[in-house]
Amino acid sequence: MRYPQGGGLTAERRAFREHIRMQAAELFAWGDDNATIARELRVSVRSVQRWHQAWQHGGTPALESKGQASRPKLSEALFAVLEQELARGPVAHGWPDQTWTLARIRTLIGRRFHKSMTLSAIAQMLHRHDFSHQVPARRATERDEEAVTGWVKETWLQVETPWRRSGPGCASKTRPASR
Repeated sequence: MRYPQGGGLTAERRAFREHIRMQAAELFAWGDDNATIARELRVSVRSVQRWHQAWQHGGTPALESKGQASRPKLSEALFAVLEQELARGPVAHGWPDQTWTLARIRTLIGRRFHKSMTLSAIAQMLHRHDFSHQVPARRATERDEEAVTGWVKETWLQVETPWRRSGPGCASKTRPASR
């Protein structure tokens, strides 16, 4: 099965699937047939067949989760070092402002650890370690709420284009006006 952006299953999802395989192992021990097990567990018959074959050769331990499909590029120890480097800030690493971007983090990883990672892999790694996009903690002191509300109610309505035409439309592919 393929996952978008090179991702995989989360730990919770792997545990859920392992739980289903363990239920299948219990049903194999009871002697139920594959089609009945597939219907009861709401999975494909082919999956149950593969599980049954693995169960026959290795027992219940053969159905346990093997962990992630691939190891992370940065180990936990290296990620702890990366976290310290990120805490120092971008200016300490030679960038002109205090903004971390994925491209800058990729450059930092390349300089510090001599490893190459894609931007999506870096984003997933940061997300797994509970990093998120930066959002301002407070609003700007210069913000005028009344001016913002007035702009949304008056100016935005003039700028926004209407979704539909005000006149009747024509469903014909060849409009009479185009002849």
